[in-house]
Amino acid sequence: MNTTRRAALDAVVVGAGPNGLAAAIELARAGLEVRVLEQAAEPGGGARSAELTLPGFVHDVCSAIHPFGRTSPFFAGTDLARHGLRWIEPPIAAAHPLDGGRAVLVTRDVEATARQLGRDREAYLGLIGPLVRRFGSLIPDILAPFHVPRSPRRAIRLAWFGLHALQPATWLARRFEDEAARAMLAGFAAHSVLPLSESISGAGALVLLGSAHHDGWPFPAGGAGRIADALVAELAAHGGTIETERSVEALDDLPRSRVAVFDTAPRALVEVAGGRLPARYRRALRRFRYGPSVFKLDLALDGPIPWQAVGVDQAATVHLGGTFEEIAASEADAAAGRISSRPFVLLAQQSRFDRSRAPGDGEAVWAYCHVPHGSTADMTEAILGQIERFAPGVRDRVLAVSKIDAAALEAYNPNNVGGDMTGGRMGLGQLFTRPAVRLDPYATPDPRLFLCSSSTPPGGGIHGMCGRHAAHSVLRRLDGTTRAGHAEHERGDRDD
Repeated sequence: MNTTRRAALDAVVVGAGPNGLAAAIELARAGLEVRVLEQAAEPGGGARSAELTLPGFVHDVCSAIHPFGRTSPFFAGTDLARHGLRWIEPPIAAAHPLDGGRAVLVTRDVEATARQLGRDREAYLGLIGPLVRRFGSLIPDILAPFHVPRSPRRAIRLAWFGLHALQPATWLARRFEDEAARAMLAGFAAHSVLPLSESISGAGALVLLGSAHHDGWPFPAGGAGRIADALVAELAAHGGTIETERSVEALDDLPRSRVAVFDTAPRALVEVAGGRLPARYRRALRRFRYGPSVFKLDLALDGPIPWQAVGVDQAATVHLGGTFEEIAASEADAAAGRISSRPFVLLAQQSRFDRSRAPGDGEAVWAYCHVPHGSTADMTEAILGQIERFAPGVRDRVLAVSKIDAAALEAYNPNNVGGDMTGGRMGLGQLFTRPAVRLDPYATPDPRLFLCSSSTPPGGGIHGMCGRHAAHSVLRRLDGTTRAGHAEHERGDRDD
């Protein structure tokens, strides 16, 4: 990045995960010459698929279900269907089996979902009904760094959401009297990877329930890797290029460019940039906190999972953990450095609705649980035990198993530091200040270096918004004025 010579490129993006590709696409759309460098043999980061168990069984390596895959402002404004991306919406967004052969089935229909909750029907409608009615207009503000919308109406809506989202899941659960509603709420809240007694853990439940009712939790036909394929094609359509198997260990490894955007963990930026960043900022990035790890299990089955409860086979996502108290104990264990004997398990069975993922009558199953940060504990039996609890006989259908622990996750993608797939702890202390306290969280003190990974707002998830916001930060710094590629974002902050 020698400034004494004319830059060969406008921007270099380090890392071809969904956020890196989103940033590159936004910059290329604005007319910049962009190149993406990826150290792996293929782009995609957290959006890749592979035959991890047996030939013909396609498993998602990291992300599986995509609550904002169609509705985030980045994806909604990017026509990836022209590149072959097709979304599948299951009949049921998520199921939560309970002991005794019963389950709560969450669909787009709020009223139908609430009717399953008995005497908690009105409480559920009172909490979730207003959220769902406002959800479409809330999405741009939820998937953004901390801000106060200029529109009073939007500001009021966001404040209303914030008052509820800041609560611990344990407080939200007090609205409900029966086990079913409380357990279902816990399953959604556990996506936050926080103790359910911690402030803002309720936000995970609200955001994900809102998205389930709003858009049904779709997933891409053929595997998560199809998202990366479509993003790569979209970048190429705007003149951007990608180099794979390109390691970057220092700024001198980059081609000459006006700016560099890093889709990396904060500490990786420190290692690459060295003294180009002030010591105080480097210390802040090194202090960035990570949360619990993931232990992931992929299963090849010779047939469908034999769920005990009716309707669970129609859900692409299944939450396995029993009661609110059990799930809360599991998440508290992971956060405190303890291994849970009965972990909360997130399971996806996309091949039920996408027969390209498994041969014959087989099923490709994706499941994981939370474990302490960096843990190498083998949770295979614990996960299988939780599945068997709600689907007796499933063990007899297992043809092959693939395990991925924290070390393997980080080796696969260095952004999964210690096995943390969320890009860093999502607690209140660094939800809005990730990765450091700055007015512009994507810009660094060096005017030519930017960060766009899930360690920036709004955090983890395949929504592309970290990359989109970082690209707009780049355009503001390069121009000092609104560019054509940034105009839509600015319009989005007006009243709807």
